[in-house]
Amino acid sequence: MDDDDEILDSAPISKSDEELEKGFVAAIVEQPKLMDELAKQLVALSLAIPGIYATALKLLAGDDAVASSLPCIIGAFVFWALSLVFAFVSLTPRKWHVERTMLRRNSTSKNGAPLSIEEFFIASARYKRALLIAATACCFVGICLACVAVFTATPPNHPVPQPVKP
Repeated sequence: MDDDDEILDSAPISKSDEELEKGFVAAIVEQPKLMDELAKQLVALSLAIPGIYATALKLLAGDDAVASSLPCIIGAFVFWALSLVFAFVSLTPRKWHVERTMLRRNSTSKNGAPLSIEEFFIASARYKRALLIAATACCFVGICLACVAVFTATPPNHPVPQPVKP
C-alpha cells in the first residue's frame, strides 16, 4: 500500500467541540452588535459631557473664566463634536461586498474580492472598532482640554495677578 493510499480514521465531532465551535461563531457574529452598543453609549456620553461641563463652568467660574480659557473650551467642544461624528459614522450602515454562498475561506480575500461571511463579520467589527477608538480618543482629549480650562481659569471677582512694577 502506498503512502498516498493510506486511509485516515474519522469520527463525528464531540459535543464539547461542537459547543466550542458554536460559541466561536456566535462571538464573531456578535462583535458588530457589541460595537454598536458601545457607540450608542459613547454618543450619550459625548452629548452629556459638554452640557454638564458648560453648566458647571458657568456656575463655578462665571463669565470671566470663560473668556480667560476660551481656546481650551473651544478645543474641548471641537474634540467632543469629532467624537460624536466618529460614533455616528460607526453606527451608520456600510455597504460590504460579500459572497453570500461562501461561509469562510482558508486564506484572506484579495483587495476587491468579495468577502466570505465570516470575513464580513470580522471586517465590520474592525471597521467599527477603529472608528470607536478615534471617537474615544477625541472624547478623552476633549475632557483633558476641559480640565485644563477649569484649572487654569481665573476665578470670578479675582483680578488676574499683575507683575509688580519696580
